[in-house]
Parts: sequence; C-alpha cells; structure tokens
Amino acid sequence: MNASPEFEVRSQKSEAACGARRALSSTSYTGLRTRDSRPSVRGSIVVISAPSGSGKTTLTRRLLEAFPRLRFSVSYTTRARRAGERHGRDYFFVTREVFEGMVRRREFVEWANVYGHLYGTARSQLRAAQEAGRDILLDIDVKGHAQVRRQLPEAVSVFVLPPSYRELERRLRDRHSDAPGEIRRRLETASREIKHWREYDYLVVNDHLDEAAEALAAIVRAVRFRRSSQTERTRKIVKTFGG
Repeated sequence: MNASPEFEVRSQKSEAACGARRALSSTSYTGLRTRDSRPSVRGSIVVISAPSGSGKTTLTRRLLEAFPRLRFSVSYTTRARRAGERHGRDYFFVTREVFEGMVRRREFVEWANVYGHLYGTARSQLRAAQEAGRDILLDIDVKGHAQVRRQLPEAVSVFVLPPSYRELERRLRDRHSDAPGEIRRRLETASREIKHWREYDYLVVNDHLDEAAEALAAIVRAVRFRRSSQTERTRKIVKTFGG
C-alpha cells in the first residue's frame, strides 16, 4: 500500500472478505467443500441487497465460510482508510482522480456517490473470478443492482427482507450503534428500497437466521447448475459422445 494509487489499481488482486465467523453446520456444506467448483465451470455473479439492519452482513459471512470458492467483490472507494482497514481486503482505496478515470474508461459495472465519497465495482474483478471458475458475491444497494442488471443480465440477484417494519426498527434500536435521527433515516431508506423487491430473482425473509442462511446457500448452489455456468463443461461431455 506504499505504492502509488495508480500502481495499486493495476496490481492489487481482490481478496475474500475477512472475518467469516461461523460455518454453516449442515453436513451438506461439508460435502460442498470437497466438491466445490471445477475449473471447467464458469463462475457466477450473485448480487445481494437488503435494507440496513436486515442481517445481510451476517448472512454474507456465513455464505463465504460455507463456500470456499465464493469470493467477495471488493469495491473501489475514494474515502479515507479507517483504522484496521486494508487495501484490497476491505476496499481498494484510490484517489478521486484515479476513480474518475476508471469511470471515463467504463471500468465499473456500477458506481455511486455516497455522501461525497465514490464507490464502485470493477468489471475486471468480476470477469477474472468468472474465468477462474469462482463465484463472486456483490453486496450492493438497489441502485447498484439496477446498474449491474443492465450491464450483466446473467447476474443472479437476491433481496433479503426483514419480517416487518416493526421488527427492522427493533433490530436497529437494539444495536445501540446509531442515534435516533440515524435510525429514522435508515428506516426511511428501507421503505424506499423495499419497493424494488420485484426487480430481484430471489427473495429471502430473514425471520430466522439459520433458515435464511440455508435459503441463500441453496440459491448459490442452484446458480452453479444453470446452463450458462455449465456450458463449457457440457460441451466437453457431448464431444465424448461424438456430438
């Protein structure tokens, strides 16, 4: 990270998101670790969106632990690095000049200005994971999802919902991490975001954490067996039949 931002943009490779704390306990996941993904299978892009407080972060950590070949998409950002954050692990920290250059070159599949800081998902990171046969997970909001959908229609999307407005409010208050005004803002944002549920391929209600985690894992498994993911491998099999 002592190199220039321009060098870092070209040289740093994305790493899996850190801190996956718990593995899913189902024995089926143990089998997944031994038969995870084959190089001849093209990786998939999985987008997860959810209102703040819906439990998306915990669910994402469980997925990353359960699927060793699932990679977390590391975003680029112009905001300053916080204590404990690492370049290439938490974010790719770049200057505004570098970021805006990437925008001009259409290197992002989605990007946004959030409270004066720029955030974006690089197309090259997604393609590299796909070509290596690795699935990649994007944690983005509904606006980012709409951009990805337009540019990468093959991406599979999941919207995680809380069981109710009242339950979401309770979870936000019980975290004791936000002031009342911030909680109101998050609830207002959630009310807007949840109206986009029809735009997603799958819907998962996080009423019971274990059940929601199982549902997400089932989606990731199913995505791997779509025709688009299995085409190259299937063509090789067909050739053995003289096809």
